[in-house]
Amino acid sequence: MNHASLRIINDEHSSLAAMLQSMRMMIERGPDDKPELFFDILRAMLFYVDEVPEKQHHKKETVLFFPLVARRSQQCDELIQRLNQEHANGEAKVRELQHLLLAWEILGDSRRQIFESEFATYFAFYMEHMHLEKTLIIPEALRVLSESDWATLNAAFSLNNDPLSMSIPRDPLYDRLFTRITLRTPEPIGLGMAHRAVN
Repeated sequence: MNHASLRIINDEHSSLAAMLQSMRMMIERGPDDKPELFFDILRAMLFYVDEVPEKQHHKKETVLFFPLVARRSQQCDELIQRLNQEHANGEAKVRELQHLLLAWEILGDSRRQIFESEFATYFAFYMEHMHLEKTLIIPEALRVLSESDWATLNAAFSLNNDPLSMSIPRDPLYDRLFTRITLRTPEPIGLGMAHRAVN
């Protein structure tokens, strides 16, 4: 797999999967005696999902990657329609989670269960979504796309800017977000520097 666009797609999938796993671990851990830090980190994590996968990654898959595959092959038509619909609904799902998290933070534990339930549903949905792309769409793309198609995809995806990617330089615009997520998240989920500083 020598296509830069596929390396970026896989790298971004890995970043998102790691973020979702970290969120799940944070939620299982709960606020403990540091609720301000807990909710601040979860807000930053949800902002990342909204800002990067939803606005960058999905947009290029829907507008460019999937149509190129559909043009060359009819084998994935129904799946592409499904994935595009999931992309279309993605931002609304993230915004709903952001709202439910705020309700838990402000209104207390009476709103905790609904957030946890909706996040569990979202987690399962997203992991399945990425699995379908990895196991069905990408293999079909490798089979049917031309070198010209790949050149177009490589150019487009090279402009993505995932602050959690280790393979591209991080835009200073996202430094605060990167710090908030990776350095303030308690160990063993994150580096836990802020957590240690409090103690």
